[in-house]
Amino acid sequence: MLDEHGLLERICLEGFQSGLSWLTILRKRENFRAAFAGFDPQRVARFGERDVKRLLGDAGLIRHRGKIEASIANARGTLALREAGTPLNELVWDHRPRRHRAPRSPRDWTATSQESIALSKTLRRAGFRFVGPTTVYAAMQACGVVNDHLAGCIVRRDVEAAIAVALEPAL
Repeated sequence: MLDEHGLLERICLEGFQSGLSWLTILRKRENFRAAFAGFDPQRVARFGERDVKRLLGDAGLIRHRGKIEASIANARGTLALREAGTPLNELVWDHRPRRHRAPRSPRDWTATSQESIALSKTLRRAGFRFVGPTTVYAAMQACGVVNDHLAGCIVRRDVEAAIAVALEPAL
């Protein structure tokens, strides 16, 4: 199961990816990690206007003010969730679908779910931005919370096994 840093990174990168190719984001992923302090929510939450200007000037990133400011807001939201008693990782996993049927063909894939809609609303109430239901659903897929591998895909069982291990209580 991903920790707060990993989940914050996935959520922020999904926001940056919006409207772009995933390959573009993946090629810049290490630059994002360096520029956003490893997506450490405590460090990113302290970013101010000077940092926004620095990031807007960094050719190794997607230089979109709204997405940069959203990442800072998302770090602050992560801290707000933690202070309220529900860490980001717990919140995201609490929104996993209880009954998610394996898609049989690409026509069965969806861009949102009831869970991603609910999680999106909760994140926005905590101060997150660029977290619409489609972006949240994609982040849930990226984190393994939703397994959208086709029913006949050879990877599907491995993902299900990894989810089961992630959900086992710590000894």
